[in-house]
Amino acid sequence: MATPLTPDRLLAILKAEGVKTAEYPGWRTRERDDETGKPFGPVHMILNHHTAGRDSLAVVAKNGVAGLPGPLAHIHLAKSGLATMCSAGRANHAGLMAKNAYDSFNTESSTHPAPSKASGTVDGNDVSYGIETENLGNGTDVYPRAQYDAWVRINAAFCRAYGWSAESCGCHKETSIEGKVDPLGPVEGYGTRGKFSYTGKQFRADVAERLKHPASWLPPVTLPAPLPGPVPKPTTEERLSALERRVTELEKK
Repeated sequence: MATPLTPDRLLAILKAEGVKTAEYPGWRTRERDDETGKPFGPVHMILNHHTAGRDSLAVVAKNGVAGLPGPLAHIHLAKSGLATMCSAGRANHAGLMAKNAYDSFNTESSTHPAPSKASGTVDGNDVSYGIETENLGNGTDVYPRAQYDAWVRINAAFCRAYGWSAESCGCHKETSIEGKVDPLGPVEGYGTRGKFSYTGKQFRADVAERLKHPASWLPPVTLPAPLPGPVPKPTTEERLSALERRVTELEKK
C-alpha cells in the first residue's frame, strides 16, 4: 500500500534528489483531512500544476482562494527552483479526476486517454501528491532551467520512494473533468536541449531518463562553444594607427 510519506521522509527524498527545499511554517500539520473527514492516501500518482499567478506561496501553502481553502498543494516550486513544503496531508489541488485518466496513471500505462467524465470520477485529493509550479500559465511565461530541473527531480524523488515509473507523473489537464489546462508554457531549456514547450509526454520522458541514474545524477549540459584560440594583441603599428586616427578626430572638433 502506498502510504503517504512522513514529513521527515518527504524532505529526505527531495534532498537526496538534489532539490533545494524550504519549509512553510506549520506545513507538517496543515491538511484537509480533518475538515473533510477524508484521509489522504493511499497515494498512487503525482499531479503537476502551474499556479496561474505570481507570488503565490502563501496562497498555495495556507490562504487558499475563494471557495477553496488551503493548502492547495504539497509543494510550491518557485522560479528559482526552490521547493517549499506546504503540506504533508490532504491538499485541495486535484479536484475530481476522470476515472479513465486516473486508471491509466495508477496502472502506469504508456498511454493516457483524454479525461472522460462519463467514465466516472475519483477524488484526486485523496490519491495524488500535488506540485504547484509558479508560472502565469498564459502560454508565454517561461519556466527557467533551474525550475524545470527541480520539477523533474521532485517527480523522480516520489517515483524512487514508491518504486513507481515516470508514467505515474500526471498533469492536471490530463485528469481534470473541468477542462483545466495546466501546466503549459515554454521551458527555457533542460540538459542539452534548448527552448521547448512543456508537455506531459516530454516531462515524463525527462523523469524516466533521470530514474535510470542515481539520485545524485546531473544531466549533461551543452556548454557555449569556446572562442577560436587566444585573442591576438594589436601590433605596435596597429596601436599607432589607432592613435593617429584619434588625434585626427580631435583636431577636426
